[in-house]
Amino acid sequence: MFHKILIANRGEIACRVIDTCRRLGVATVAVYSDADATARHVAMADEAVHIGGPAPKDSYLKGDEIIAAAKATGAEAIHPGYGFLSENPGFVEAVENAGLTFIGPSAKAIRAMGLKDAAKALMEEAGVPVVPGYHGDNQDPEHLAGAADTIGYPVLIKAVAGGGGKGMRLVERPEEFDEKLTSARGEAETAFGNPAVLIEKYVQKPRHIEVQVFGDGARAVHLYERDCSLQRRHQKVIEEAPAPGMTEEMRAAMGQAAVRAAEAIGYKGAGTVEFIVDGSDGLRPDRFWFMEMNTRLQVEHPVTEAITGIDLVEWQLRVASGEPLTSQQEDIPLKGHAFEARLYAEDVPAGFLPATGTLTHLHFPEGARADTGVRPGDTISPWYDPMIAKVIVHGATRAIALSKLRAALEDTEVAGSVTNLSFLAALARHEGFRAGDVDTGLIARDLGPLTEDAAPDLDVRALAALGAAGLAEGGASMSGFTLWAPLRRTVALDGMTALIEVLGPGRARVSIDDEKADCSMTAGAWWVNDRPSGARIVLTPGTVSVFGPGAYHFNLIDPLDRQSAPAGGGLTLSPMPGLVKTVYVSAGQTVAAGDRLAVLEAMKMEHTLTAARDGTVAEVLVKPGAQVEAGAALVRLEEDEA
Repeated sequence: MFHKILIANRGEIACRVIDTCRRLGVATVAVYSDADATARHVAMADEAVHIGGPAPKDSYLKGDEIIAAAKATGAEAIHPGYGFLSENPGFVEAVENAGLTFIGPSAKAIRAMGLKDAAKALMEEAGVPVVPGYHGDNQDPEHLAGAADTIGYPVLIKAVAGGGGKGMRLVERPEEFDEKLTSARGEAETAFGNPAVLIEKYVQKPRHIEVQVFGDGARAVHLYERDCSLQRRHQKVIEEAPAPGMTEEMRAAMGQAAVRAAEAIGYKGAGTVEFIVDGSDGLRPDRFWFMEMNTRLQVEHPVTEAITGIDLVEWQLRVASGEPLTSQQEDIPLKGHAFEARLYAEDVPAGFLPATGTLTHLHFPEGARADTGVRPGDTISPWYDPMIAKVIVHGATRAIALSKLRAALEDTEVAGSVTNLSFLAALARHEGFRAGDVDTGLIARDLGPLTEDAAPDLDVRALAALGAAGLAEGGASMSGFTLWAPLRRTVALDGMTALIEVLGPGRARVSIDDEKADCSMTAGAWWVNDRPSGARIVLTPGTVSVFGPGAYHFNLIDPLDRQSAPAGGGLTLSPMPGLVKTVYVSAGQTVAAGDRLAVLEAMKMEHTLTAARDGTVAEVLVKPGAQVEAGAALVRLEEDEA
């Protein structure tokens, strides 16, 4: 076993690797950028080395700096985590040429699976079923359009060097093909430096089921499947293991195919073979096809650990240090059911835009595993993926595990940034998901109900008012004496003004418009109008939050502060920090509501900004290539005529 390793990553995966290293007595070295100087992974590691500026290209993608840090600190090996350099064969070779060990597969194996078209050809040779499509070298748009016609619509355009949904577009009609191809190529060029694409048949009721494999370079085993069908824009939201509805026959067929794929390239370490499955007629052994192989540890690996009891990072360290894979396929247990929900800082009502902010409050419930790279007081940076945590639960059955997931999400508390927490909770309650009737289109079909921003009821608003008044603890703080009447106070929050009357210790009446709520603290819990609320109130600078069930955040309003009216539909603002990639309009141009104005690139994704109304462009306030902050004015339309 190694004595010391360097972790070439950040955030929750770096913390996750450190946890296993601590248990095994392996010393760790963290690397960090300017933006991560006080990050959790830096504090957890035994040593830390600064490697550059906040942009990934200036730090976490600088392989030479990382290797130099490993050698300077006496690390024997480098763990890449996922993302950044984890699937870069040139980095693997540089690590090995420096006399260090790369904790992962060989450069040859990564190259074999790095391009989707070549990987599919290799899998066909290995007897692994492959989705019908065009994977050739001819990238002429007319040729690609002809291939799509031959395959039959709908089709998927996919970047050959892609991942995470980037460079991927669904085309349902021939007339859409040219525009979608241009968009996919542009995003692929930005994200991967390679605009090449392939064309695949789009499966009508697709399920995304992947198989965890592990090899030692000579042989491989599988650790069963994960269902990752709950996706938004091809990005996974909630994963589970095993897959609902899975039969023993189907599991055996998929597992054997995944092992054949791994052994065909002499795979060493943890990897995932991803399949697209036609779920229109249940799970059948003749209805799954190879999509791609991820030659690294997956984000969702904790659900596999939960059902098998196996620490995959420990296996990575052991095999990389020279130990053979001792477990046989029949030795690997499958116990119960597990879910993982990805908690992100993102603005769901605004279209899941990535968000930033300082986490003023962060709490995870007991009984759930929370893999996180942040703490209260940490800032969600615009430079990196805005993940806050992965919330993982395990139960004896799927129903029990899902019940635990709902409870864990209801008991998770985050303040200081908008999050997708309410969206995750809505998914966990979704009738089709509860029944196991999942496919990759579920979220898109039910997006409206899943993302409805439910208005807070009287109970929530009343408790928020108490929090704003500094009375959240109840008890002695809710006592006072006036000569003729109860103690009164007025507070102002988003969209409401509340009158609070303190009736005695632990008791108050809150009046909001024509509604009244009698609130009391009993045995440490809030009751409203003689009903238990189950809510927790958290007061942070400028904000009061009410958690469970649901999460509601109210800004405190200073009645003496006169804010100007918000910008109307004539001004398009940047919804987040990012890079202006394209501007489609110029001054004097007439636009209609919904027309494209500009494309903003943020966190490796493209976001199209559109006109809120019909009008004429008065000013274009930015140029392509400009880096803008959240709230920056981009395009102004002429004022509506009275």
